[in-house]
Amino acid sequence: MRVQQSCVILSCAVMLAGCVGTQHGGRQPSGSPVDYAPPPQARTFVFPEKGQSPEQQEQDDFTCYKWAKQQTGYDPEHPSLAAAPPPPSGGGALIGAMGGAALGAIGGAIAGDAGMGAAIGAAAGGGLGMMGQRGAEQEYQQQVQEAGAQNQRTRETFDRAHRTCMEGKGYKVG
Repeated sequence: MRVQQSCVILSCAVMLAGCVGTQHGGRQPSGSPVDYAPPPQARTFVFPEKGQSPEQQEQDDFTCYKWAKQQTGYDPEHPSLAAAPPPPSGGGALIGAMGGAALGAIGGAIAGDAGMGAAIGAAAGGGLGMMGQRGAEQEYQQQVQEAGAQNQRTRETFDRAHRTCMEGKGYKVG
């Protein structure tokens, strides 16, 4: 009976150690500003339809850049990226196992076998904690994707404003 209890407790400990160590699947968690940078924009071609000189085109481009920045509040030279939330804290399985072990030990003590109750409680609590952690990870990934999409929409709005200004000054933009 003691050997069986020891095996159950050892199995639970190994399972929990594996859960805590692989919280992010062996990858570094997302969350650095690099993850949120808008994708690089394709090269834009500008044709001076009214015969503007290269110097005039450069001046108009700068004027339109400033105007688009003012209209959108976005500066491609210094983008203020939408912030993603911090990654969820780890240890869901461990915390669940500890709580389950405590409750299981109490229940086991009442039934006459606190060690077995603690082992069963740890396994059940660890499993529930892991499921909660997985849900938090999925929610975090969704928020990261939303932040990236917001950054891309902001850049596209700036590009549209810049293009509109350049077209208004007599350039064909494509």
